[in-house]
Amino acid sequence: MDKTWKIQDLGRGLANSLGAMLRGEFLLRLNVGRYFIHIVYAFFLIAMVIWMSLMIENTMTKVEHGKAELRELEIVHTQKVFDLVSLSKRSSVRNLLEQKGSKVTEPTEPATLIVK
Repeated sequence: MDKTWKIQDLGRGLANSLGAMLRGEFLLRLNVGRYFIHIVYAFFLIAMVIWMSLMIENTMTKVEHGKAELRELEIVHTQKVFDLVSLSKRSSVRNLLEQKGSKVTEPTEPATLIVK
C-alpha cells in the first residue's frame, strides 16, 4: 500500500476536523472524553480570570474618574475659600456696601450692653 500524503488528504482531514468541531465530536475523536470535566473546569477558570480582569479594569476606571473629579472639586473649593477670605476683609466689605448704595457703615461708637 502506498502511504504518500496528498494535498487532498490534508484538505479532507481539515474538513472532517472542522465538521467534528461543529458537531461537538472533536474531543471524542481525539479520545479525551475522560478529561472532559477537566477541560470544562479549565475553561471555567479562564472565563473567571477574564471576567475578574474586566471587573478590576472597570473599577480602576471609576477610581481614576473619581480622582479627576476630586481634583476639580478641590480647585473649586480653594477658589471659594479664597473668595470668602477676600470678602471678609473690612475694606472690601465697605467697598461692596458703597457700590450697592447701602446706608450701612462701620460703627462709630462701641456697642452698648442692654441689661435685663
